[in-house]
Amino acid sequence: MSHASLLLIALMVDALLGEPRWLWSRWPHPAVVMGRAVGWLDRKYNHGENRFQAGLWGFAFLAVAAWILGAMLAFLPFGGILEIIGAAILIAQKSLVTHVKTVADALRLSIGDARLAVAQIVGRDTTDLDQSAIARAAIESAAENFSDGVVAPVFWFLIAGLPGLMLYKMTNTADSMIGYLTPKYRDFGKAAARFDDALNWVPARLTALLIIAVYWCPKAWKTIRRDAPLHRSPNAGWPEAAMASILEISLSGPRAYAGKMQVFPWVNGEGKRDAGPDDIDNAVTVLWRAWGGLLLVVVIIAFA
Repeated sequence: MSHASLLLIALMVDALLGEPRWLWSRWPHPAVVMGRAVGWLDRKYNHGENRFQAGLWGFAFLAVAAWILGAMLAFLPFGGILEIIGAAILIAQKSLVTHVKTVADALRLSIGDARLAVAQIVGRDTTDLDQSAIARAAIESAAENFSDGVVAPVFWFLIAGLPGLMLYKMTNTADSMIGYLTPKYRDFGKAAARFDDALNWVPARLTALLIIAVYWCPKAWKTIRRDAPLHRSPNAGWPEAAMASILEISLSGPRAYAGKMQVFPWVNGEGKRDAGPDDIDNAVTVLWRAWGGLLLVVVIIAFA
């Protein structure tokens, strides 16, 4: 079977089953294993001089290992089944929707519950967030993680099968753990962060196109082109700007990290800023509609 045919099955499995708690409470999730490998690398080599070289070679080792493992699994007997299982596990549509919807449900109960829920999916300080800031944070996470957790894995699986997907997930995991511009990680995580930027460059822009395409809103592209480059990330601004345009809200803007307020420009600044749980629900609808568009693309490729 072609990569697209295998991927079609994997997308359906993920949408139906997500990440069963009964399974991952007994066995470590592959992403968790990747995270442990990156954590070991951090503890072992992130010290002394030449941290950039240590991070570069350490990350290169993990990336190559992920590719080789994916290739070995694909070439085993019944390798196609293993590729389907691997893709279904590493594509995170159902999990993403569940986590984002949880924030909306919590926000309808209390601000405290919502702060705890949104803290599970964002890296910013959530202690003092009000309702609007919580909703915007959840929606931003929805947009960015749809690109990182769904579109990019699909893209790299179509390009290079399970090895490509494994390489991408290892890179994305490393970036999420050590790809920060802090004194500790500025040099050590630079290679992982730059490679993650490169792997996400095309998928991020495809995500923006996909979102506005399923809503047939080509006029939103003007706003996306204007505001996406304002984002601190070279890629995250594209899906966020697309989501903001469709929902007619403002995203990004000022937020606090490690107790320090940072002023970032607004994405779709003319949109409303008093977001709430209904806006999060609308973002979830966007996620499923865009997922449907992505599924259609895979179907066309599989049967072309």
